[in-house]
Amino acid sequence: MAARQLNRIKLIHNPKYKRSGPKSYVYLLNKYGFNPTMEGPYHFGNKIHQQGKHGLHKLVGGRATVQKTLQKTTPSGEAGEVTAEDQQNDSEYLCPVTIGTPGQTFNLDFDTGSADLWIFSTELPKATITAAGNNHTIYNPKDSSTYQVTKSASWKISYGDGSSASGTVGTDNVTIGGLTIKNQTIELAKTLSAQFSSGVGDGLLGLAFSSINTVTPGPAHTPVENLISQDDISSSEELFTANLGSWRDASDPDAGESFYTFGYIDQAPLQAAGVTEPYYTPVDSSQGFWMFNSASASVNGQSIARTSNTAIADTGTTLALVDDATCKAIYAAIPGSTYDSTQQGYVFPSTVIADQLPVVTFAVGDQQFAVQKEDLAFADAGNGNVYGGIQSRGDMTFDILGDTFLKSIYAIFDLGNTRFGAVQRSEPTQNLAPPQGS
Repeated sequence: MAARQLNRIKLIHNPKYKRSGPKSYVYLLNKYGFNPTMEGPYHFGNKIHQQGKHGLHKLVGGRATVQKTLQKTTPSGEAGEVTAEDQQNDSEYLCPVTIGTPGQTFNLDFDTGSADLWIFSTELPKATITAAGNNHTIYNPKDSSTYQVTKSASWKISYGDGSSASGTVGTDNVTIGGLTIKNQTIELAKTLSAQFSSGVGDGLLGLAFSSINTVTPGPAHTPVENLISQDDISSSEELFTANLGSWRDASDPDAGESFYTFGYIDQAPLQAAGVTEPYYTPVDSSQGFWMFNSASASVNGQSIARTSNTAIADTGTTLALVDDATCKAIYAAIPGSTYDSTQQGYVFPSTVIADQLPVVTFAVGDQQFAVQKEDLAFADAGNGNVYGGIQSRGDMTFDILGDTFLKSIYAIFDLGNTRFGAVQRSEPTQNLAPPQGS
């Protein structure tokens, strides 16, 4: 392998991102399709979809199918539709990626909970492109000399509320952090529901395993898988890493910097933690996720046994979702906390200080890692409360450890050895100031 210059990919903070606890929770209901077990307005219900010829007032003929859809109970008690306004459709941090020849830079959401690389394209309807204005970079395959269409291939991402994104498929050169992947499969958006088109980002780059990629016929290999197959990164470091910082930590030694690396482990987080190696645990990739054993948690040193429990590391998720018993134990240790059914989540008073918050840890394999206290407060919830960063996973059988947890560690996604690594990070100050943009 020829020597290459490997660089940190610094994340760009989205100035238009506005935190909302309920909207972030609805996004996760949509993404993972779980049924809530705690009271609130959002739930899944059945909707009859009639196919056939249109009559004067109804569809006639054809077949009726029952579809599971995400719904919202209105104040009058009726089941209504979930709209783009009900959920978080934007990303707090975006990563620059260069695509095509000559290269165009796209700001993409890096998501370890999915495996598609899709971008805004000129194949979208003119109205969608016009509405995007200067907020998005639009990929035009005709402008890239290295683009090749993949005939008879398509892709589609569907969510629980019926929203979707879909389009055509091709290959082009993709450069990430100083590494160029030749003939990487890219998915060109041809249709986008409002839930997908209303954010600032130009698309998504999935970093889960290719088994959950939506290209048909497929699936298509992810950028990291192609970096490995093309020998672009060392066989000893077939991995990528994520160091998710926060605006809260601007005055700390690392200045709250957020970055990814591909093909190497950045030594600065290890040195700051006083360790020479990350802690590793095996990954079960059978469901396409970065899933590992997480059979215990603790609150203020009191262990919570969670036999056979597993968790996934998802950089595309802002909250951490865990089982109800663990949620209740966490918020029982926070003064004044309560469950707010109108917001479908736990809240606690904004007057609570860091010393009053519990030390919460989750197991990664056999080792416990603590959540930064400042990240227990996610967003303003009104009425002098904040929306908690840890919430119920509903009837899901595994935890989703999103940014609330991942901001507390330096995460290593080791594809070559099918393992997940973690280094505990510790910020010298805990900033509980109201989240920006809330």
